[in-house]
Amino acid sequence: MSDSEISRSGTAPPPEHPPILKPKVGVLLINLGTPAAPTTKAVRDYLGEFLSDKRVVEIPAIVWQPLLRGVILNTRPQKSAAAYAEVWTDHGSPLMVYSRRQTEALQQRLGDGVLVDLAMRYGQPSIESRIKAMKDAGCDRILLAPLYPQYSGATTGTANDKAFEVLQAMRWQPAIRTLPAYHDDPAHIDALKRNIEHAIASLDFEPEEIVTSFHGMPLRTLHLGDPYHCQCRKTARLLSEAMGRNLIVSFQSRFGRAKWLEPATDATLEALGRKGVKRIAIVAPGFSVDCLETLEELAIQGREQFEHAGGEKFAYLPCLNASAEGMDMLETLVRRELAGWI
Repeated sequence: MSDSEISRSGTAPPPEHPPILKPKVGVLLINLGTPAAPTTKAVRDYLGEFLSDKRVVEIPAIVWQPLLRGVILNTRPQKSAAAYAEVWTDHGSPLMVYSRRQTEALQQRLGDGVLVDLAMRYGQPSIESRIKAMKDAGCDRILLAPLYPQYSGATTGTANDKAFEVLQAMRWQPAIRTLPAYHDDPAHIDALKRNIEHAIASLDFEPEEIVTSFHGMPLRTLHLGDPYHCQCRKTARLLSEAMGRNLIVSFQSRFGRAKWLEPATDATLEALGRKGVKRIAIVAPGFSVDCLETLEELAIQGREQFEHAGGEKFAYLPCLNASAEGMDMLETLVRRELAGWI
């Protein structure tokens, strides 16, 4: 008889039996990851892991690794470390700070019957360490919840891949469920709408245009069947309909020489300024929490690009983070996926 069977049946175990843990349900929130510090070495370590993922860079290793190790990791980390330093907080990386707040808030909402934990696909805390810790704590059922509203193989796909790789090495695996993409979920659209409207209400100006900036992906991923581009467009369309106003869609964070999804966010901001638009707001509906790409690339660089092109008023609107709107949505999604378990 197994530990869980003994625990559920109430049968007393033999004297030599190891301690029996009460079976638990676990929820593992997963985000991308962050360097441990805003230093060149920490960023190099992080980028080395991130850019070696075959889901992220779909170039044969024999071609990519010499370029990565010989050029990119000897030039890019110093520049990226300077960018991280601009947004780093007293408590660490913004992505980690906000992700931990989400984890703590969800734990409070779900109560003691569910164990909520946090893992990063790259860096620490690792997916491997947290799955093992949850199993050791008695979790025999775990919901993997990659916090990417729109599915991509380079985000949700690789997070699940890593978790399944960990499971392959476990003799006694917990039961697993995975959180599906929620790009068009009414709870998500409503949370975005309320969050954006609250942020706009606090501004000292009325935006003429609102730009929705999603993280970019190489164009070839769309042609290969990745649904990311279509799901980003659907999120923006549904949000536009819910808000009753036009939203401009763009894609940020281009890297390398390959053709990426368009229109590009930097080009869009510059075009708006040159066209005579004076007041804009920008929001990132593809990010669950604020991070380098939103706080430095959009809030700082984006402002400079827009104002340099003639714009006057610029506002970056925060991600859902651990706001009431964001946590209402996350609780709704997670409780739905835990149906039958709790």
